[in-house]
Amino acid sequence: MAEDNSARDIFRLLSDQTRLEILRAVAIAQHEFGDVGSGAAELAFSEIYEYVEVENTSKLSYHLGELTGTYLRKTDDGYSLTHAGERIVRFILSGNYEQPDSFGPKPVDGICIFCGEEALEASLSHQFFSIECSVCEQPVTGHPITPAQVKTHDDDALIQSVKRQSADVSKQIRSGMCPECGAQLSTDIIEVSENSLPVADSFLVTSTCEECLREYNSPLTYSVVYHPASIAFHWDRGFDVTTRGIWEFNEYLYDGHWTSEQITTDPDEYEVVLRHEDDAIRLVLDATATVIRSERVRRNTGKN
Repeated sequence: MAEDNSARDIFRLLSDQTRLEILRAVAIAQHEFGDVGSGAAELAFSEIYEYVEVENTSKLSYHLGELTGTYLRKTDDGYSLTHAGERIVRFILSGNYEQPDSFGPKPVDGICIFCGEEALEASLSHQFFSIECSVCEQPVTGHPITPAQVKTHDDDALIQSVKRQSADVSKQIRSGMCPECGAQLSTDIIEVSENSLPVADSFLVTSTCEECLREYNSPLTYSVVYHPASIAFHWDRGFDVTTRGIWEFNEYLYDGHWTSEQITTDPDEYEVVLRHEDDAIRLVLDATATVIRSERVRRNTGKN
């Protein structure tokens, strides 16, 4: 098929049940027969024919021809899934097109960043993992979540999986890669003078993907929590930040232990200070929220 197919043409190919079965069969056969290696196993026409209920080889040949180029790749050795084929067949196999099971509300650790109360509850809201405060009824944070993620984890394990995602997603955003589609992100720091967040951090990091149009926002202080310098600093003090959900850091911002400020203009530079007892780590960021230097500080004795 032509390289410049429209989205309508590409998705039209999936309107036939036999083609869906072919894609599913290729994935299952690769799982069962594929050896461990650097690439996906290629399946011969005859191997696919054994997995798909189709009237005859001519019909299978026709449907394979329709799928090849968009969802399947063909070589002399057989057929394998393209990137689009991989994404769509994993989506089908996992059932991520289904409505996720209900979850919550379930109490979780942490305080509300708006009112300071220990009254956070996690639940599903419009297929997002959402944390809200039951006292001031403010939404505190939200994370995309899949039906398969909900289906395969019990309540506590689901919360832990979201915590791990917080660190993984933050790492991808910090590197400038969109966690959704892998494209390059554009990142800016904006000052929000009138907002309900603590005065300790009035800056917001906003990262936008111009390809899939996803946008990611966080307070400037939170954008560096999972930076290697912060991870090492807290690890040396018995605190593993990579096991904490982003909402579990609210107390440090609410109490003013974590702060941010703009320290220079032309070029714009910002300083984030993360304090832990008598020690602190200072991270200096440029206008794209990239950490350009860091230092550890002991409150009473000066720099380490």
